[in-house]
This record gives sequence, structure tokens and C-alpha cells, in this order.
Amino acid sequence: MEQRVLGRTGRAVSVVGLGTWQLGADWGEVDEAEALSVLDAAVSAGVTFFDTADVYGDGRSEQIIGRFLKDHPDVFVATKMGRRAPLDPGEYTLDNFRAWTDRSRANLGVDVLDLVQLHCPPTAVYSSDAVFDALDTLVAEERIAAYGVSVETCAEALTAIARPGTASVQIILNPFRLKPLERVLPAAAEAGVGIIARVPLASGLLSGRYTKETVFAADDHRTFNRHGEAFDQGETFSGVDFATGVEAAAEFSALAPAGATPAQTALRWIIQQPGVTSVIPGARSAEQARANAAAAALEALPESTLAAVRELYDRRIRAQVHDRW
Repeated sequence: MEQRVLGRTGRAVSVVGLGTWQLGADWGEVDEAEALSVLDAAVSAGVTFFDTADVYGDGRSEQIIGRFLKDHPDVFVATKMGRRAPLDPGEYTLDNFRAWTDRSRANLGVDVLDLVQLHCPPTAVYSSDAVFDALDTLVAEERIAAYGVSVETCAEALTAIARPGTASVQIILNPFRLKPLERVLPAAAEAGVGIIARVPLASGLLSGRYTKETVFAADDHRTFNRHGEAFDQGETFSGVDFATGVEAAAEFSALAPAGATPAQTALRWIIQQPGVTSVIPGARSAEQARANAAAAALEALPESTLAAVRELYDRRIRAQVHDRW
């Protein structure tokens, strides 16, 4: 699989990575054996990059990855911190950062974390010199090799990109979320900052498998956070109203080239956006992990398809999401 350098980390990672939120919680239960089979299938298909967080399953996702790393130490693992405490800028201190990263190092079974990302913190955090000084201290203390940010908005991304130590920015990017293409991706490319594209399938909408009658489990965020009840609404269905999303996804599915699924088409669309380093779809089965990885081998989508994606976004999606994030 194609490898791209992840910004200021200087390390190469696969263009299709693996998001592991679903291995911890908030997508329904996944047992450990199945979780390990997902990790194994992804790596066997060429994936060299996992994304996790200290709060996914209260550390369960990190712990499962840690067990996998014992036999696969070369996988690059990005984790996140900052959501183990109230979302208050005053919580983003060096002492807390040390405690949180110590916990992640223990969970993952490593001495040095490859990459730690601030986990969608309050907007004020991105403008705090003290926060970034503390992150630099973690690097100097060799607790972490590099740091980045996971953001909700394009404005937050641009503020973070301007920081000289920011290695990467993780942001929602998919055919139903085009705003990052305007300024964020060009700014990141100019600064040498990596871009990790998350929520690439708009919480599964872009797979084309759902109807307006689809019901998700009670412990699935697509049930309990549909209107932003638990965390930022943009994390669920990219902030798109479910009924609208289902209709738009049906149109998107018709754009898939022969031999490719709608989900693979969405991933291929992201991969070929200038400035993207890696896209991190989740997978709840080995089959899904292999199918996601296969998107990297698809031929580039033609200009006619790219234009059709933009037209669909402008007509069906833009009014709901463009000015919010």
C-alpha cells in the first residue's frame, strides 16, 4: 500500500489507516477476539497506521492494540488525550498531560508514544502558549515522539497548523464535509503538517447500506448522539440530518465505479485530495478492514466524478454543515 509521510513526525504511514473507536465503545459491543482479528486483517492488507484514544472504552481500545503490538511493533499508533477530564481549558496542564500519557503508554505497552493528539479540546486551548509548551516538554522528556491535534472546526485546524510543533491535524473530511479542502489542506501542505481524515464514511452513511428505517443499538452513538447530546454533533453522520444523509448517500452510491463499493469510492475520493496523509475508517470485522484497505488500490476517480461529488454536496449537504464546522 502507498505510504505517505505524516507531517512533522517524519514517519511514513499507509494512506488507509484504521480508526479504532469502535473497538472500545460507542458503536455497540465488539469482543476482544474479533477486535484482534480486525487489527490483523488490516495489517495483512498493508495498513501500518492505527488511530485510537485513551477514552475509547476507557482505555480498552489502547489495551487491545497494545496486545497486538507485541507481535507487530512496527505499526504506527496515534492516540489522543484530553477527554478524561472536564472540557475546561484549565485541565490542559503539564501534570495532567504526564498522567494521561503515562496511562496510554501503559495501555499500549510502549515507552514512547508515536503521536499524541489533543482530543477535540475547547477552542481556547489552541491559542494557549502554555499548552503547546507543555506538549514540547513531553517530547523533550521522551514520553511522546510527536504531537498533533484532533479538531472539530476548520478554524481550530488553522490555528493549530500555525504552531511550529504541530505534526498533524485530524479533521472530519468526506464527500459530505468539503470545507477543509478550501483552506485547511492547502495550509497544512504548505506548513508540512500531516492530515488525518476521520469520519470518512459519515458514520456509515456513505456505505449506502442504510435506509430511513434503519435502527441502531442504544449504545451506538448513531442513536444517542444524533443531535449532539453526548459530544459534538458533527462526529455523528458528519452533522448531516439522517434522513437527508440517507437520500444523499443513495445518490453518492450511483457514482461508484465498476468493481468498487460506495464505501471504497468515498475512501478513494479522500485519498486523492491534495494534502491528505491518511484516512482512518473504522472496521468491526476482518472483512470490513480488508475492504477498506482495498480502496487504496483503486484507480483515481475521474474529474467527472469529483465534479458530481461537489454538485451533490452543494445541492444536498452544504446548507446543513458548511458554516457550522
